[in-house]
Amino acid sequence: MTQSLEITPIGTVVGGRGEPTDDHWGGQAIIRLNPDFPVEVVQGLEEFSHLLVVWHFHKASPNDVALHARSPRNNPAWPPTGTFVHRNHRRPNQLAQPFPRLVKVDGLDLHVTDLDAIDGTPVYDVAPYFQEMGPRGEVREPSWPAEMLADYWR
Repeated sequence: MTQSLEITPIGTVVGGRGEPTDDHWGGQAIIRLNPDFPVEVVQGLEEFSHLLVVWHFHKASPNDVALHARSPRNNPAWPPTGTFVHRNHRRPNQLAQPFPRLVKVDGLDLHVTDLDAIDGTPVYDVAPYFQEMGPRGEVREPSWPAEMLADYWR
Protein backbone atom coordinates (compact mmCIF):
# COMPACT_ATOMS: atom_id res chain seq x y z
CA MET A 1 0.00 0.00 0.00
CA THR A 2 1.40 3.39 -1.00
CA GLN A 3 0.99 6.21 1.44
CA SER A 4 1.62 9.85 0.59
CA LEU A 5 2.75 12.53 2.98
CA GLU A 6 1.78 16.16 2.88
CA ILE A 7 4.22 18.46 4.64
CA THR A 8 4.44 22.20 5.08
CA PRO A 9 7.70 24.19 4.98
CA ILE A 10 9.05 25.21 8.38
CA GLY A 11 11.09 28.04 6.91
CA THR A 12 12.69 29.65 3.89
CA VAL A 13 16.22 30.32 2.72
CA VAL A 14 16.95 34.05 2.65
CA GLY A 15 19.94 35.40 0.77
CA GLY A 16 22.79 33.51 -0.72
CA ARG A 17 22.68 32.64 -4.39
CA GLY A 18 19.71 33.66 -6.52
CA GLU A 19 19.86 30.91 -9.15
CA PRO A 20 21.02 27.29 -9.05
CA THR A 21 24.25 26.19 -10.72
CA ASP A 22 26.35 23.05 -10.59
CA ASP A 23 29.41 24.45 -8.80
CA HIS A 24 30.94 27.22 -6.70
CA TRP A 25 28.55 27.06 -3.76
CA GLY A 26 29.39 28.50 -0.38
CA GLY A 27 28.93 31.86 1.22
CA GLN A 28 26.36 32.90 3.78
CA ALA A 29 22.59 32.51 3.87
CA ILE A 30 19.86 32.51 6.48
CA ILE A 31 17.31 29.81 7.17
CA ARG A 32 14.40 31.90 8.40
CA LEU A 33 12.05 29.73 10.40
CA ASN A 34 8.30 30.27 10.51
CA PRO A 35 7.60 33.40 12.60
CA ASP A 36 4.67 31.60 14.27
CA PHE A 37 7.11 29.25 16.00
CA PRO A 38 8.14 30.14 19.55
CA VAL A 39 11.83 31.03 19.76
CA GLU A 40 12.30 28.06 22.13
CA VAL A 41 12.29 25.73 19.09
CA VAL A 42 15.96 26.64 18.53
CA GLN A 43 17.06 26.72 22.17
CA GLY A 44 20.46 24.99 22.42
CA LEU A 45 20.99 24.82 18.66
CA GLU A 46 23.84 27.35 18.79
CA GLU A 47 25.99 24.72 20.53
CA PHE A 48 26.22 22.69 17.30
CA SER A 49 28.59 23.36 14.41
CA HIS A 50 26.51 21.79 11.62
CA LEU A 51 22.91 21.18 10.69
CA LEU A 52 21.04 18.60 8.65
CA VAL A 53 18.60 20.52 6.46
CA VAL A 54 15.89 19.11 4.21
CA TRP A 55 14.87 21.45 1.42
CA HIS A 56 12.97 21.25 -1.85
CA PHE A 57 14.28 21.99 -5.35
CA HIS A 58 11.34 24.39 -5.79
CA LYS A 59 12.47 25.72 -9.18
CA ALA A 60 12.79 22.25 -10.69
CA SER A 61 10.02 20.88 -12.84
CA PRO A 62 8.36 17.65 -11.71
CA ASN A 63 8.68 16.67 -15.38
CA ASP A 64 12.48 16.73 -15.02
CA VAL A 65 12.61 13.61 -12.84
CA ALA A 66 14.91 11.00 -14.42
CA LEU A 67 14.04 7.42 -13.52
CA HIS A 68 16.85 5.79 -15.43
CA ALA A 69 20.61 5.40 -15.40
CA ARG A 70 22.61 8.30 -16.82
CA SER A 71 26.11 9.69 -16.60
CA PRO A 72 26.47 12.35 -13.89
CA ARG A 73 26.24 15.82 -15.46
CA ASN A 74 25.97 13.99 -18.80
CA ASN A 75 29.74 13.49 -18.74
CA PRO A 76 30.54 10.30 -20.69
CA ALA A 77 33.77 9.92 -18.68
CA TRP A 78 31.65 8.97 -15.67
CA PRO A 79 29.63 5.76 -15.64
CA PRO A 80 25.86 5.76 -16.01
CA THR A 81 24.29 5.50 -12.56
CA GLY A 82 20.71 5.27 -11.34
CA THR A 83 18.43 7.99 -10.05
CA PHE A 84 19.18 7.28 -6.41
CA VAL A 85 22.93 7.60 -6.97
CA HIS A 86 22.55 11.24 -8.01
CA ARG A 87 22.03 14.06 -5.50
CA ASN A 88 20.26 16.53 -7.75
CA HIS A 89 16.73 17.70 -8.58
CA ARG A 90 15.97 14.76 -10.86
CA ARG A 91 14.86 12.64 -7.87
CA PRO A 92 11.17 11.72 -7.46
CA ASN A 93 10.49 14.01 -4.46
CA GLN A 94 13.10 16.59 -5.47
CA LEU A 95 14.45 16.92 -1.92
CA ALA A 96 18.01 17.72 -0.82
CA GLN A 97 19.74 16.99 2.50
CA PRO A 98 22.91 19.08 2.96
CA PHE A 99 24.99 19.66 6.11
CA PRO A 100 25.65 23.42 6.30
CA ARG A 101 27.79 24.99 9.01
CA LEU A 102 25.79 26.92 11.60
CA VAL A 103 27.39 30.34 12.07
CA LYS A 104 24.93 31.80 14.58
CA VAL A 105 21.36 31.72 15.79
CA ASP A 106 19.52 35.06 15.91
CA GLY A 107 15.96 34.51 17.09
CA LEU A 108 14.40 32.28 14.42
CA ASP A 109 17.11 33.15 11.88
CA LEU A 110 19.73 30.44 11.45
CA HIS A 111 22.82 31.97 9.83
CA VAL A 112 24.63 29.28 7.85
CA THR A 113 27.40 28.83 5.35
CA ASP A 114 27.84 26.10 2.73
CA LEU A 115 24.14 25.65 2.09
CA ASP A 116 23.57 24.69 -1.54
CA ALA A 117 20.06 26.12 -1.73
CA ILE A 118 18.96 29.38 -3.33
CA ASP A 119 17.12 32.43 -2.02
CA GLY A 120 13.45 31.54 -1.53
CA THR A 121 13.99 27.79 -1.15
CA PRO A 122 11.40 26.15 1.11
CA VAL A 123 12.94 24.31 4.07
CA TYR A 124 11.08 21.26 5.41
CA ASP A 125 13.25 20.22 8.33
CA VAL A 126 16.28 21.30 10.34
CA ALA A 127 18.17 19.24 12.90
CA PRO A 128 21.62 19.43 14.48
CA TYR A 129 24.24 17.12 13.03
CA PHE A 130 25.19 14.48 15.59
CA GLN A 131 28.56 12.93 14.78
CA GLU A 132 27.40 9.75 16.52
CA MET A 133 24.60 9.41 13.98
CA GLY A 134 26.92 9.90 11.01
CA PRO A 135 28.34 7.07 8.97
CA ARG A 136 29.74 4.13 10.90
CA GLY A 137 32.66 2.17 9.58
CA GLU A 138 34.64 2.88 6.45
CA VAL A 139 33.10 5.31 3.99
CA ARG A 140 33.69 4.32 0.37
CA GLU A 141 32.71 5.75 -2.98
CA PRO A 142 33.92 5.58 -6.57
CA SER A 143 36.29 8.24 -7.91
CA TRP A 144 33.78 10.18 -10.03
CA PRO A 145 32.03 12.10 -7.18
CA ALA A 146 35.33 13.67 -6.09
CA GLU A 147 36.13 14.58 -9.69
CA MET A 148 32.64 15.97 -10.31
CA LEU A 149 32.55 17.97 -7.07
CA ALA A 150 36.10 19.34 -7.13
CA ASP A 151 34.71 22.88 -7.63
CA TYR A 152 31.39 22.45 -5.80
CA TRP A 153 32.39 24.58 -2.81
CA ARG A 154 34.16 27.90 -3.26
